[in-house]
Amino acid sequence: MIYEIRVYEAAEGKADAMRRRFLEVVAVKFFPRHGIELIGAFASQTEDGRLTYMTRFADEDARTKAWAAFSADVDWAAAKAASEIDGPLLRSQVVSVMSPVSASLLLS
Repeated sequence: MIYEIRVYEAAEGKADAMRRRFLEVVAVKFFPRHGIELIGAFASQTEDGRLTYMTRFADEDARTKAWAAFSADVDWAAAKAASEIDGPLLRSQVVSVMSPVSASLLLS
């Protein structure tokens, strides 16, 4: 298994809309459609414009294919465009891909 952590920074004044789109559209509709297993999503207690989430994949090939399918999804493109009529919701993102150092350290 490999894990991915993504940290999204919202565009100015768009944090609530960014989180809402992620939780109500991306996580429930598009992640399951493309085999992206969401482990958890977190809002920062100190920085209003940040959303951090963790996903899990069988291996790097599965991760690459899942994100490619997500990016090519015309329904996602339409949902993204509709949510960004007043400008982009996302200012930046950081992606980290990791493997566990020991399976015994992971919680089930």
